[in-house]
Amino acid sequence: MAPTLWQRQLPEGLAEMQLSLSETRQQELLAFLSLLNKWNKAYNLTAVRDEREMVSRQLLDSLSILPWVTTEHLLDVGAGGGLPGIPLAIVLPEKRFTLLDSNGKKTRFLNQCVLELGLKNVEVIHGRAEDCKLEKPFSQISSRAFTALDTLVGWCGDLLANEGSFLAMKGQYPDDEVAALPVGWQVSSSHSLEVPGAGGERHLLVVTRAEQPR
Repeated sequence: MAPTLWQRQLPEGLAEMQLSLSETRQQELLAFLSLLNKWNKAYNLTAVRDEREMVSRQLLDSLSILPWVTTEHLLDVGAGGGLPGIPLAIVLPEKRFTLLDSNGKKTRFLNQCVLELGLKNVEVIHGRAEDCKLEKPFSQISSRAFTALDTLVGWCGDLLANEGSFLAMKGQYPDDEVAALPVGWQVSSSHSLEVPGAGGERHLLVVTRAEQPR
């Protein structure tokens, strides 16, 4: 039931979002979704278990931030089941993606995705964000359903370049989290995301270091 349903839902949703993807890219996205659905039964990778909602809440939701991915190498923290990192990597093969998660089961799944889908632009790191030591900071770091904004900048601030930005995906606009951002950080812009078939609000918050007064 699901594959046939997904084959209808994905092109319809992409058209509504005005995203043009080749048949090959669409098939790769659906192959990833099949893997996620299969592994989720044993590994508890995502709370979305209704196959009728998976295209919308997993693929289209991940792709909704495409216009804001401008870096050549994105870090996705708390990558979990590979959302948004894997769908973004599939449709942006010219860019590089590093997926970081502290859960061993989830990083095993991510490595399996890289292997089965032949994703040569994806690296998976098993570790805690706050303990991660990388060669150089990233200009963009994405997070989806990972943690509160103050914790995000606290754990991952050292991984972000000085002029870089966090792409924090949220549901309702998190006024309390924005108010709790520590000194030196700001929401430089926020965007309401339209995700076909997904109920409820979706927001992208772009978080950057605040300019220090001279």
